[in-house]
Amino acid sequence: MAEPDIHLLVALSGRALAVAARRAGRRAVVIDLFGDTDTRASAEASAVVAGDFNTGFEPDDLLAAAERLAPAATPPRFGLVYGAGLESRPDLLARLAAGRQLFGNAPATVTRTKDPRAFFALLARLGLPYPAIADAPPPDPAGWLMKRVGGSGGGHVAPARAGAAAADCYYQRRVAGVPIGASFLADGRRARLLGFAEQWSAPGSYRFGGLVQPATISARAAAAIPAVLDALTRELGLVGLNSLDLIVAGDAFHILEVNPRPGANLDVFDGTDPAGLFGLHVRACEGRLPERWTPPPQATAMAVLYADRTLRVPRRVAWPDWVADRPALGARIEQGAPICTVLAAAPSRAAVRAAIDARSARVFSELLDAKDSAMFAAAEETSHHA
Repeated sequence: MAEPDIHLLVALSGRALAVAARRAGRRAVVIDLFGDTDTRASAEASAVVAGDFNTGFEPDDLLAAAERLAPAATPPRFGLVYGAGLESRPDLLARLAAGRQLFGNAPATVTRTKDPRAFFALLARLGLPYPAIADAPPPDPAGWLMKRVGGSGGGHVAPARAGAAAADCYYQRRVAGVPIGASFLADGRRARLLGFAEQWSAPGSYRFGGLVQPATISARAAAAIPAVLDALTRELGLVGLNSLDLIVAGDAFHILEVNPRPGANLDVFDGTDPAGLFGLHVRACEGRLPERWTPPPQATAMAVLYADRTLRVPRRVAWPDWVADRPALGARIEQGAPICTVLAAAPSRAAVRAAIDARSARVFSELLDAKDSAMFAAAEETSHHA
């Protein structure tokens, strides 16, 4: 079947997908929770629907918006590409995919991948390492984490506590090491490793804070990962752009989870192939992997900034080019909600992390002191963000 002329993009934050689609020369409409200005600028049309980062989309609102922007039809007139937000709702993904051409993992694949019992049983059968898991809090919960089944973004992770098991959660022992994501393309049988990115959490939490590539990983650990990706791709039927979350310590590693959809890897790995990662994602879903892959020539990084208090974005703002996920002018940002994403590229990991830290500090300081800011000129009341 030929690729549709236009794609429906659905994610909690649709900006990375929308920018990647535009870079790859694809037409797109977008549904997400935020409607940031650069998301809207990258799409032909967009809609903001009800929901939040922890619980995901409000189903009826999402389906109604999808029908307005990209009506289901037989044969399908629109493609469907999704990002974060549907891992815990494969039933909702199936309803979205009905009457649209799905470019991504099928609902059954998402179910197999995000069911912890099935996933870790698969790892055990394959002889792959992973931290110990449990269905209930261990008698001594120290050193254990509680995670929600199908959760994404880290906001669902908390230290385990003694007592009754929480609904829809599982427990995983913490292991020492560096959090690293392996981004890869898959065609249902084989995988093509794109690269490794080191991850970090937002201060004082387990929420996703950002990532930098390339990661520091031993040659032996790196050499073992392609065979792991091939095995998981075959067993789970993975297609398109995915990532494997690992904890790496020297030559050893533990597998945490597979993220069966595009995500923050778009911000640090896109731009080196003429087809763009969006185009490579579509091709991989059709069973075509690239013969080779060239990593970005520089170190690249991205960081998500969260509000530590309720903020108001001034009515006049000149966002630098390195700010993405830009909230609307005058938007109210609640405490704990994402403010924006900061991007950087530099010749080395150290230089790019320094750039990310400096740019993050600049956004925070200027938001908190907008009257004297070079970035912001005035603060007035208006609409809500996040």
